[in-house]
Amino acid sequence: MTVREITSCLEQWAPLAYAEDFDNVGLLVGDLDQKIERALITHDAIETVIDEAIKEKCKLIICFHPIIFQGLKRITTSTYVERVVAKAIKNDIAIYALHTALDVQLYGVNKGLADALQLSNRKVLIPSKGSLLKLNTYVPHAHLKTVQEALFSAGAGALGNYAECSFSSEGIGSFMPLERSNAFVGKKGKRHAEPETQLQVVLPKHYKNKVINALQIAHPYETAAYELNVLENTRTDLGMGCMGQLPNPIEEQDFFKDLKNILNTPMLRHSGFMGKKIERVALLGGSGSFAIDAAKHQNADVFITADLKYHDFFKSENKVLLIDVGHYESEQFTKKIIMEFLSKNFPNFAFISSKTDTNPVHYF
Repeated sequence: MTVREITSCLEQWAPLAYAEDFDNVGLLVGDLDQKIERALITHDAIETVIDEAIKEKCKLIICFHPIIFQGLKRITTSTYVERVVAKAIKNDIAIYALHTALDVQLYGVNKGLADALQLSNRKVLIPSKGSLLKLNTYVPHAHLKTVQEALFSAGAGALGNYAECSFSSEGIGSFMPLERSNAFVGKKGKRHAEPETQLQVVLPKHYKNKVINALQIAHPYETAAYELNVLENTRTDLGMGCMGQLPNPIEEQDFFKDLKNILNTPMLRHSGFMGKKIERVALLGGSGSFAIDAAKHQNADVFITADLKYHDFFKSENKVLLIDVGHYESEQFTKKIIMEFLSKNFPNFAFISSKTDTNPVHYF
C-alpha cells in the first residue's frame, strides 16, 4: 500500500478543496509514493505520537489537527513543531492532516457527539458558500448524449439527493476556423453556423478539474467553449456544525449530567439556565463562537462548542443555552470516526488507534 492510496480515499470523504483558507491540510511531511504497511490514527501529531509510530512501525500518521500551521523558517529542536517534523523526516514517517476538510462534513467531526446524543433530523448548522459550480457549454446536437454522459461520470449533475441533473436548450453556434485550426466542422477562413445544444450542469467544486478534463476529452470540437460560475446555492450536506433533535425533551440539569458522562469531563462552562427543556441541539466541534448567531437563528435550545470567551456568553441573550465543553472534549470522537472510515475501506490493512492522550489541557 502507498500513502497516496490511503490519502486519495480520505480525500473522497473529506475533499481538501473545502478546507478553510487559513488551514493547512493534506500531506504535511513525507512522500505520497512511499510504501507503508501500517498507519497510526491520532488527534494531534505531537512528539510522543511520533515515538509511538516508531514503536508500532507505522510509516504514516493520519491526524486531525495539522502539526504545521504556520510557515517554518528552520527545522531545529527549539520548538515542539520543529522536533516533530525533524523526527518524522529522520524516521521516514509521513504526516497527513484532515482538520477543516473534515469539519465541514455533516458526518465528520460532529458525528460522534451527535451519535452519542442520539440526534435525529440532522442538518448542517452553517452551510458552506461557494461549494457549487455551474458549467455551461455548447455541443453539436449529435454529440449531446456523449458529452452529457462523460460529465455525469466525472461527478457533474449531483444536486442534493439527485444525480445526473442537467438543463439543455437548442440554438445556433457560429465560428470561423483559422488557418492553424483542425476544425471538426466548417471551412478555414469562412464563418460557420452549427446547430448546437446549450448544456448546463451543476458540480461540487472539488470535481472541477475532473469535469473540465472529461469535457475536453468527450467534446468533438478542437476547442470546447465553456463557462464556469460559482453559485450562491448552498449544499445541505456541507458546512460547519450540526443541528439535530433529541429523542425526547429533557430538563437542563439532566442534559448537563448526560453530556458530562458522554464527554468524560469534570466541568462544563455555560451561560445561564433558561428554565426550559432541551430538545433542539446545535453543536460545533472546536472553536465555535462564530456560530452562536446561527444556533439562535435555527432556534436551537442549546449550542455545544468550545473556546468561548467571556463576552461570548452574553450573546446567549436568554435565547440559547451556550455550553463550552473544551476544545479536545468537543472533538474527541474524531479519531474513532477516522478509524472506522479507513477500516471499512481498507479492511485488510493495519490501522492503529493511537493510545497517546494529546489533550494539552488539564483540570485541578
